[in-house]
Parts: sequence; C-alpha cells; structure tokens
Amino acid sequence: MTSFASLLAAVGSGGLVGFTLGLIGGGGSILATPLLLYVVGVANPHVAIGTGALAVSVNAYANFIAHARQKHVWWRCAIIFAAMGTIGALLGSTLGLIVDGKRLLFLFGLVMVVVGLLMLRPRRVAEGPPREIDWRVCTMTGAIAVLTGAASGFFGIGGGFLIVPALILATGMPMINAIGSSLLAVGTFGLATAVNYARSGLVDWTLAVEFIAGGTVGGIAGMLLATRLAPRKATLNRIFAVLVLAVAAYVIVRNAPHLG
Repeated sequence: MTSFASLLAAVGSGGLVGFTLGLIGGGGSILATPLLLYVVGVANPHVAIGTGALAVSVNAYANFIAHARQKHVWWRCAIIFAAMGTIGALLGSTLGLIVDGKRLLFLFGLVMVVVGLLMLRPRRVAEGPPREIDWRVCTMTGAIAVLTGAASGFFGIGGGFLIVPALILATGMPMINAIGSSLLAVGTFGLATAVNYARSGLVDWTLAVEFIAGGTVGGIAGMLLATRLAPRKATLNRIFAVLVLAVAAYVIVRNAPHLG
C-alpha cells in the first residue's frame, strides 16, 4: 500500500468510526481494531489494539467536554468510576499483552457478537430514583468500574456499552447523565490501555494522529446528520448492529484456525 493510500485508509477508517459515534452515539469504537487490521493493513494485532485505544480515548474526551458543558456529568460518580476502572484497565491490558494476538482477536470477535446483539435489542436500562451518593454506592460503583475497566483494557475498546448500564445500575442516574459521565471513563480507560501498550512499543503514533483526524471530521458530520435523522435512530442502531455482526463473523472466521 502506497503512503497516500495508507493515509487515505487511516483517515477514512477514523472518519467512519467518528461518523458512527456522532450519528448513533456509541458503538463505533468497536470497529476501530478491525478497521486498523483489515483496511489500514496493520500487521500486528497488538499494535492495532494499542493504536485504536489511543484514538478512542481522544474522541471520548472530546465528546465528554461537550456533555460537561451541557451539565450532563455527575462528577463524583464519573471520577470514582474512571479512577477505579483505570486500575482494571491497566490489569486487563497487561493480560491482553501476554495473550497471543490471533487468540485475542478471536475473543474480540465474540465480544463484537455480544455488542451487535445488544444493539439489536431496544435499550431498556431501568432508571430508578437517583440514590444518595454514600459509601455503599461508591463501593458498588468502584467494584463495577474495576470489572468494566478490565474488559475494556483487555480488548482495547471504549466499553461505553458496558459503562452506561453499569453507572445506571450503581447510582440510578438518568440515561443522559450516564452517557455523559461514562465518557470520562471511556477516555481514561482508553488512555490507560494505550499507555500500557505504548510502553511495549505497540502504538503507531503517526497512524493514531491520522485516525484521530479522520474521527474528528467524521464525528462532526455524524452529529449534523443525527439531528436530521433523530426519528430513525432505532433503525440506524439496527443497521449498525448488523454491520458489527458481519465484521464479527469475519474476525472470528479469520482467527479461528489459529486457536489450535
């Protein structure tokens, strides 16, 4: 692949992830690793995971700032979840580093299946009355955060599809506040994973910049289109879920022969 074609593939792939995030508000980061591997042409699965984690982190922080300005963030819960989950993300990413890349991708494909199936279902996360933020709530939030962060770090994904319901379960906060608060954790988990991979030389910094640049432009385009297609968001979610399942099948089939 020529340098120009490589640049185009990286920016275009980042743009697709950003566009999806802006359009339907989540899920796009699950495509980062497959795009880096099979479109951009990254040979090492661990480099794809580390580079994708960095790109997801930057995009999440950018969206977090936007939500914070709209006062959608419950700061105490967001900070506790991000801080405790980062411990899990560091542990998870450390474990991911020692797992064979092909095996890790096979497991990643299974996670994509779970994400796709969850997105096919209507989102019915039960919101209860907000709980008083006492030590019990903080303890529950921290425990759930460590487990969620570990999964995020192991697979190098944003994990928003796990974090949003986890925050609602722990605190009873409204959905919009869970989405806004989750982005601090998504960004921090991604950064922790990227730092861990970077220490082993498994982040392609130039590629990450190209991917992030594409994601920024794609995110703006996605948000603009989302305002026009808001009534069809459920349909868009289902279409994207089918795409995720198709990519998952490809990832699983490509990497299943390497399990022996």
